[in-house]
Amino acid sequence: MPRIVLKIDVDTLRGTREGVPNLARIFDRFKARATFLFSLGPDHTGWALRRVLRPGFLKKVSRTSVVEHYGVKQLMYGVLLPGPDIGRRATAEMRAIHEAGFECGIHTWDHVYWQDNVRARGREWTAGEMQKSFARFVDIFGAPPATHGSAGWQMNEHAFEQIDAWGMRYASDGRGHSPYRPVVGGKTLAHVQLPTTLPTLDELLGVDGCDESNVARRLLSATEHSPRDQVFTLHAELEGQKLAPIFEQLLAGWHAQGHTFATMGDYHAALDRNELPSYPVTWGEIPGRSGELIVQPD
Repeated sequence: MPRIVLKIDVDTLRGTREGVPNLARIFDRFKARATFLFSLGPDHTGWALRRVLRPGFLKKVSRTSVVEHYGVKQLMYGVLLPGPDIGRRATAEMRAIHEAGFECGIHTWDHVYWQDNVRARGREWTAGEMQKSFARFVDIFGAPPATHGSAGWQMNEHAFEQIDAWGMRYASDGRGHSPYRPVVGGKTLAHVQLPTTLPTLDELLGVDGCDESNVARRLLSATEHSPRDQVFTLHAELEGQKLAPIFEQLLAGWHAQGHTFATMGDYHAALDRNELPSYPVTWGEIPGRSGELIVQPD
């Protein structure tokens, strides 16, 4: 049976404390396996307001009701309020998810800082940010992380190399159509990329007549007759909170279509690494999302 790999990006303190436990309860009802990727340092959500001049950003904000989903207080972190340390303030919630049997990995140290800067930064800055998240993960969970999924699908070549240096066997740092080995500077790296293959709910909402009443149906139509495994990225701040009823519709619909639910580790374990293609690290645009991100070439 084809699988839906469920990958949860956890961006904020509120998402960690409220969205993550909500999702765990949903997954328990559906007996669904999933991978949680945590932001482990300061929550500077308010810094994202600086993107207001980026092409497409205001349009996306108006479509997805950012204030409603994140809350006014959350949007003040780093602006009028100091950014709380997520890893220190939400240690118990993170450990609880791991103890419940879910796979856990690194999302980032500082979500907005990484997303807005990594493309133009060098090796020293990149390694420094990634090592902070790695050390905090080990401090919280008592063991190294199995995987990594970058904030906003934003990376640079040094970040891909760092995943190899950590000895990770798989990660999910971009968008694409199938598992592959990334190529950096003409060298094929050791780890496997498991790109997000399906559009996210916030990319679909408000586009081409898609709203909360029909967005689940729109996404289910993309998987109804597909024999392929798919990777779906959701957010603790969205599907774990206001969009939770829509996400439950999705899970029920996928189950009815005959899909099973898997972690990134489950997905990777079933792959023949020797048969995977290699692709160079590439940037491109995705419908419904502002700016460029890491994409797998067609």
